[in-house]
Amino acid sequence: MRVLIPRGGSWGDEVARLVTDAGFEPLILPLVTIEPAEDQEHLQRILAQLAEGRFDWLVVTSQSTVRVLPRVPVSVHVAAVGAVTAASLRERGVPVAFIPTKQSAAGLVDEWPIREGRVLWPHALDARPTIADGLRRHGMQVTEVVAYRTVPVFESGDALAEAVSTQTGAIPVVGADATRQQEELQAAGEDGADAVLTAVEPAETPIDAVLVTSGSVAKQVARLGLAGDTRIIAIGDQTAEDCRKHGLRVAGIAQRPNAQALVAALVAAAGR
Repeated sequence: MRVLIPRGGSWGDEVARLVTDAGFEPLILPLVTIEPAEDQEHLQRILAQLAEGRFDWLVVTSQSTVRVLPRVPVSVHVAAVGAVTAASLRERGVPVAFIPTKQSAAGLVDEWPIREGRVLWPHALDARPTIADGLRRHGMQVTEVVAYRTVPVFESGDALAEAVSTQTGAIPVVGADATRQQEELQAAGEDGADAVLTAVEPAETPIDAVLVTSGSVAKQVARLGLAGDTRIIAIGDQTAEDCRKHGLRVAGIAQRPNAQALVAALVAAAGR
């Protein structure tokens, strides 16, 4: 059973190891990448206000946001959407004051601990308004700023189909033009490790399952036109919703937003 891991870097390497340990064959093929926000002047102006302590709270909903943050004053309380993001913040020396029990944007809003104050939320270009709308309903003064953009590695369905079929030969592509209209959210794409299958498998190589970690990844997976019985495993409820919106049939959802839970959902969906 071959499992597509559409993210690379250290995360992709860890997932590939877990997939291998579970008895499956991992294939790392990054489909999206992170680009800087287009309006850097505005971003830097807002981040300077953060560094000056003009906000009471900073809400961080992705590791990609962590990478652009300046020094965060001790006077600013920091909320992380989940344990993975919190770990990235702590690695940067940023204490985390709040992580919701339900590690999602909706969970963060539902469990938000206070009802007044100034909040900064740096996010992806096409992030859903769940955080901003929800915190405003709680009485918070929310400032938003685009911190980064999630963009596809391949600019069109045709380019993706051609790259997969002629350069990698890794995935059977059917109707790659079918889905083009979805928004990008977050993910990262880098090269994979030598220890896993690389994108040079023969053209008849089947993909039996895909591990989907965000709406942006779901979009690109949908553009691959995989077989209908391909097992789609989502890292959380929101990602599962995005998968369904893109026409992907979800076979499993991770109980926690981390690599171990994602692979555990894969194992359960495979009946092992």
